[in-house]
Amino acid sequence: MANYAQESLASVLTTANDTTLVNEPDLSLQLAIAAATAADERKAADITLLRVSEVSTLADYFVIVTGFSKAQVRAIAAAIKDNVEEALQRRPIRTEGQTEGSWTLQDYGDVIVHILMPQEREFYNLEAFWGHAERIDFAAINQWAKAAH
Repeated sequence: MANYAQESLASVLTTANDTTLVNEPDLSLQLAIAAATAADERKAADITLLRVSEVSTLADYFVIVTGFSKAQVRAIAAAIKDNVEEALQRRPIRTEGQTEGSWTLQDYGDVIVHILMPQEREFYNLEAFWGHAERIDFAAINQWAKAAH
């Protein structure tokens, strides 16, 4: 599995609102990218990273992804757990919703990962609720990381 979380992200990353993010060793961002990368490899859709550290004490980042079946939601959750553990030696503090399968939450403390089926994602509408948080452009990060290889 590709391990973009441990790679140097010292270059300037562009965020969705055209500001720049100069990455010093931001372990929370590395964890969020590792989670998003694992989700992407399991064909998750609408991958969104939100930097919530400026607007909440809950976490530094939220990773929000869509899976299209209960089996895919579970597979995405397992891939994220495995990738983050392998890359950063971190395990979730708490995992919720796995038995239902239509949504899963993985709480790493500084990063909270939300894996939802489309109906749940629309219902909870986390991007709108946290609309004042900064969006990090995962597609740009992913493209940069793939080009670096």
